[in-house]
Amino acid sequence: MRITKDLMKVDTIIAPIAVGTTGTGQVGRVIDRRGYRGVNLVFGYGSITATSSTFTVVIKEGSVTSAMTSVADADLIGTEALAGLGAAVRTDFVGDRVFRRVSYIGMRRYVSANIISTVTAGAPVSCVAVLTDPEQAPIS
Repeated sequence: MRITKDLMKVDTIIAPIAVGTTGTGQVGRVIDRRGYRGVNLVFGYGSITATSSTFTVVIKEGSVTSAMTSVADADLIGTEALAGLGAAVRTDFVGDRVFRRVSYIGMRRYVSANIISTVTAGAPVSCVAVLTDPEQAPIS
């Protein structure tokens, strides 16, 4: 039997931080998915006090880190819209203090994500990549 920890790798795209400037948000760092076929992006949202705030996710891909472009919907399981948060009344663990995820199934080597908000500073956000389905893994 394979041990689960050997079949995945976790890498930080956006370390937990306040969302930042309106319209800019947080630009994630680029991760290299070489050696892994699957990438699950997990977005975390902390306590949100502004009910009118929205958080938009933009996932990017590229064959080189200097030429990242937005990912086509066909290369995602889930959507960027569902990974973000729309304006709503916030309730703990419903509208804030939640995690959302989307999976990248495209073929590009590099992946990144940005979180853009309609409010400045405010809520802490984060994004981690869980790389799965390694090309080489230990066997039992």
